[in-house]
Amino acid sequence: MISKISKNLLKYIEENYKKNSRLDEDIKIGDILSISYKIIEGTKEKIQSYEGILMSKNNKGLGKSLTIRRVVQGIGVEQVFSLNSPNILTIKRRESLKKIRRSKLYFLRK
Repeated sequence: MISKISKNLLKYIEENYKKNSRLDEDIKIGDILSISYKIIEGTKEKIQSYEGILMSKNNKGLGKSLTIRRVVQGIGVEQVFSLNSPNILTIKRRESLKKIRRSKLYFLRK
């Protein structure tokens, strides 16, 4: 059981380590997003872009994350991005699809 002091300590740590939201606007499930992020390979750094449909969002404190899916050469590829990661540079909404009635689009996997 977590005591009241430790809960307050966790809230304090979360507030200090949370970064400003990298979302340029309110995004919804089913939107097509473009995420640019930094990749470090040895001593070199490069910026790579990942564009796909937003399948799910997790909004749990510091663990906020987005699951993005795209199809490359007929094979579905999913990637999970942590919103508080220092490697994510920008997140932009490219396109908004029609009304989606699900909170998780896992049916796209089939």
